Amino acid sequence: NIAYSIVTILYNTQLLKYYDEDGVAAYGVLMYVGFIFSAIYYGYSMGIAPVISYHFGAHNHPEMKNLFRKSMTLVGFIGVGMLVVSQIATPILSSVFVGYDKGLFDLTCQAMRIYSVSFLFMGVAGFGSSFFTALNDGVVSAAISFLRAFVFEIGAIFLLPMLLGKDAIWWAVVVSELAALLLTVIFLVTNRKKYHYV
Repeated sequence: NIAYSIVTILYNTQLLKYYDEDGVAAYGVLMYVGFIFSAIYYGYSMGIAPVISYHFGAHNHPEMKNLFRKSMTLVGFIGVGMLVVSQIATPILSSVFVGYDKGLFDLTCQAMRIYSVSFLFMGVAGFGSSFFTALNDGVVSAAISFLRAFVFEIGAIFLLPMLLGKDAIWWAVVVSELAALLLTVIFLVTNRKKYHYV
């Protein structure tokens, strides 16, 4: 929560620099919409964690493999579904919040279409962190959460606009989620024999 608060402050500072108040307003809409969509991932990850933990404690490796495989498949399908829905619903969602201002509406639509690409990736890191918590590996879980929510996103917020122009700031969440996905995959691959989920 501290990391998200700091990231939000830094994001708003950068948006004021590049887009003035309209950028902050558009980002506010992204956060509202993003929380709704990401809640699906978090709900599943938190709900399945006790089941994974139970079978891990019981050394039920076949069921661990089954749960892991089904969870990763489900997370993938959810990601694609959320991307499609968010792309279709972008004008509707934007108009609910900022339909009163054409310029702000256009900026929000542009930002939301980019931001929604992150829905493809965010489920893997979210599930991965919860998964390792269920396996009683708090170090890996914390590493995924901290790097994802703090290091990767802050780095993207500052570096992307400097390298690619101000519009690249909307890609910061996508880049940080993609980096978190790759990190999670590395942890999943390197720990597969230790925990017997593959």
